[in-house]
This record gives sequence, structure tokens and C-alpha cells, in this order.
Amino acid sequence: MTIKVFALALGYAMLLPALASADCSSVSAGDLTISKAWSRVTIGTQRPAVFYVEIRNNGGSDDRLMGIETPIAGMPMLHQTVIQDGVAAMPHAEAVEVPAGKTVALAPGGYHGMLMELSTALSEGETFPVTLIFEKAGAVEIEAQVLPMRAQEAQCDAAS
Repeated sequence: MTIKVFALALGYAMLLPALASADCSSVSAGDLTISKAWSRVTIGTQRPAVFYVEIRNNGGSDDRLMGIETPIAGMPMLHQTVIQDGVAAMPHAEAVEVPAGKTVALAPGGYHGMLMELSTALSEGETFPVTLIFEKAGAVEIEAQVLPMRAQEAQCDAAS
């Protein structure tokens, strides 16, 4: 019986990456392509959540990510992880440059969204909308997937 349970659990675990990549969305606005939007599970609403995303600028002129909005957080902000003298800090970022012809990632250890004042806890497998506000491209909405606490990147396949 134990082998059957293990086999079932292993089969389910192998299916999870396919399910997660099916949820990955990509949207375009002008020269920008926004993809791989994700966050991590939260325990309650007292602590902030994170938001990560990849932004590709296919155009010939720079743009800037000026802010983010989402109905699940009362105070969403852009932050940057900065390490100084071995201590990590996460100061507010006024904007994130998105140079022409480049891809910029809001990712662990760098720029990221902080979703403070959560209205609900984030559960694995759910999605929630995030609107990215760009200087030139304007407002662009994407669905962010909620991944496990230890996730380090979105689980998207090449077709996403």
C-alpha cells in the first residue's frame, strides 16, 4: 500500500510543472511583452506578498515601469533588494527602467513588487490580476500565478 501512495504522489508531483506552465500568461502592449508573472503563497495577510514578472521591450525606445496596482493589496509598491555591508535592504523604487531591445525581470534578489496590506492570503494554484503602469505603454494587466513558498521562478514553458 505504501508503494501505491508513493507512486501516486510521485505522479502528481510530475504533473505539477505542466499545470503551472499552463497557467502562465503573456500580454503585449505596444512594444512591450509582459510574461511570467508570479507570487508566492502567504501565511495570512499580516506580512506582505511579493510580485515578480518579466518585461521584454521589443521596440526602439526605452520605457519605464512606474508602478503596480492590484485589488488584493492596499499598498502595492516597487522595491529593489540592495545589499550593503552584507545586510539586505528593500528600499522603494520610483521606477524600473525597461531599455529598448532588452528584457528586465522583477525577480528574487533584485527589483520586485511588494504587495502590502493584503486583503486575502495567497494560496498555491490561485491567480490574481496585477496592472503594471508604464510611462509610455500605459496600464497593462496580467494574471499572476501563486506558487509554493520556496519557488524561485515562474514555471512557464517555451510556448507561453
